[in-house]
Amino acid sequence: MKLLIIGGTGFLGHCLVDAALRHGHSVTVFNRGRNNNVVGPDVEKLLGDRKSNLEALKGRQWDVAIDTCGMAPWDVKMSGSMLANSVEHYTFISSISVYSKLDKPLMDENTEVCTLSEEEMDEMKSDTTGQALYKYYGAAKYLCEQEAERAMPGRVLNVRPGLLVGAYDKSDRFTYWVRRIAMGGEVMCPGNPDAPVQFIDTRDIAEWIIRACEKRVVGVFNATGPKEALTMGSLLEKIRETSKINSALKWVSEEFLLNNNVQYWSDMPLWIPDGINSPGFLSADINKALNEGLEFRPLSQTIQSILDWDETRDKSIKLNAGITLDRERELLNLWSNS
Repeated sequence: MKLLIIGGTGFLGHCLVDAALRHGHSVTVFNRGRNNNVVGPDVEKLLGDRKSNLEALKGRQWDVAIDTCGMAPWDVKMSGSMLANSVEHYTFISSISVYSKLDKPLMDENTEVCTLSEEEMDEMKSDTTGQALYKYYGAAKYLCEQEAERAMPGRVLNVRPGLLVGAYDKSDRFTYWVRRIAMGGEVMCPGNPDAPVQFIDTRDIAEWIIRACEKRVVGVFNATGPKEALTMGSLLEKIRETSKINSALKWVSEEFLLNNNVQYWSDMPLWIPDGINSPGFLSADINKALNEGLEFRPLSQTIQSILDWDETRDKSIKLNAGITLDRERELLNLWSNS
């Protein structure tokens, strides 16, 4: 199979490249060339910018294209139109954030999605900074899905991932917990240990996408994990078990955290307070993807890969998620004395 990956050097992109090569496929990546050092010699590299310069794609043919980085619907429209007669099958990497109704768990692919008013659409189109695309991220991703389908009706696989985790994750949301628990001592844990969590190892979703491309699977699929329900408490216990460090998990209340200006999802990754009323964000229905062959490696393998990778990093550089040790100690002291 001849495979084109738009992007190909980011977190998911390099896993897709690795999976495709393992399956014996011929891989071409198209991007701006800023990180091509992570792409090996067995991969063809095409330079361009999906926003303004698609010349390198003209006159070429591939069996399959995977769009890993579409954010603006007008960009996906342009690349989709360019590739409509050049590929048989197009995969667009969307997001579980497309859903507007997060107040109920087990959102399936038919759950209501985010939409924009005319004023919001005008704001997104006129914004030259790109900030509006992030402000309306869920709606923008859904519009991208529509543009892909419009360009290649009946030939598009729209993948809606949840939180992607693994080595080389620049967000550090999952890595924060792996690193912090491996450091030992008292670890501040947020809210309810029975709260559900969902995420997927990037290698697992990449493997599934490549196999789906081989079979020319089309339609919309939620793609997160694990297969069985997982709680925040059992996740952190598994991290402690895998790291072989006897950290003390100290659970503090949501009320205490919010009253002390601890930010959910950023200061305390994977935590969404009950008061936000968004249980659907970390408990999506993935049965459709499971029935299409989505599989997961053991959680311990994901944790161990992050432990090994994190050991190679400069620990003086602050993580992009999580609170500092000093702030954590301050809060634990306050909690103990409250």
